[in-house]
Amino acid sequence: MQHLTLFTEKEKESLLKKRKGEIKFGEHIQLLQNLSNIYDDISNLDVDYVLFGIKEDIGVAANYGKTGCYNTWDATLNILLNIQSNEFTTPKRVLILGHLEYTEQRKALLELDLTKKKQVSKMRSFVETIDKDVTYVVSSIIKAGKTPIIIGGGHNNAYGNIKGAALAYNQRINVINFDAHSDFRADEGRHSGNGFSYAYAEGFLKHYFIFGLHENYTSDTLIKTLKKVKSIKYNTYEAIDVRKELNYVSELKIASDHINDKPFGVEIDCDAINNISSSAMTPSGFSVKKARQFINYFAKHENAAYLHICEAIPNENTDTQIGKLITYFITDFIRAKNK
Repeated sequence: MQHLTLFTEKEKESLLKKRKGEIKFGEHIQLLQNLSNIYDDISNLDVDYVLFGIKEDIGVAANYGKTGCYNTWDATLNILLNIQSNEFTTPKRVLILGHLEYTEQRKALLELDLTKKKQVSKMRSFVETIDKDVTYVVSSIIKAGKTPIIIGGGHNNAYGNIKGAALAYNQRINVINFDAHSDFRADEGRHSGNGFSYAYAEGFLKHYFIFGLHENYTSDTLIKTLKKVKSIKYNTYEAIDVRKELNYVSELKIASDHINDKPFGVEIDCDAINNISSSAMTPSGFSVKKARQFINYFAKHENAAYLHICEAIPNENTDTQIGKLITYFITDFIRAKNK
């Protein structure tokens, strides 16, 4: 596969920080030695989870957003591989597949002048290439009987996750999205703000719940659209955490009832979390503790089909913080599903 790079033993060893008397997570994870066909290569492996990264921020740029989520996969691996291997983390059940990357295209596309419609269209058309790759990888993993955990990139990749899962299950799937934004914007060319609307319009998404929508950043037109579509429900961050009109735990149950009747994706946008470096960083959002509780709650359900964590932006000051955050999310998801 052209844009997929396998994670190798050599890379793993270069990132591991071994310590006497300890066994690190990375020492027990599974790897593929070569790749011919994802389904064939992983279907007989004795693993439950397949991690892969998406090293892109083209979809965010196409939405006029802040770039940088290209680096999330690398930041995550640096931390994930070096946590402890023990009865709580079960790394032997995990395969690290590798990552999708678009180095040359990204360089060219990020140099485009986005004040010109033709250049915006060019960038958005390339997002469709990323869509196809994500769709293929997610679909192959689920068909092989494993659970995908997708790290990095913009929220444009929700489309590929949803389509890939729907094709694998041969039915429309549901999604729970922990997000400050609905990403249900107009079908105006693919970008990070319309992955869910495209998936819905094309018949891959059925029931959709947006958890913690920010009232200041949702247009009146979009609110009317969300209210009009019966298969979409949402709550707002302000109603839960500011005005206390809604109870957080009760809302988890309400959201679950809306989406848990069939396979559903768990989408986590780091924009929703207070003071986490991201493409739309917020000074007022849910705590990390509540984000972890959210993942734990939904991962316990047998119909949880995948986990996607996106939009975080590591830099020299936040690289370790982002890596630790996402590592907590990954291990929370695995622990909850294993129970």
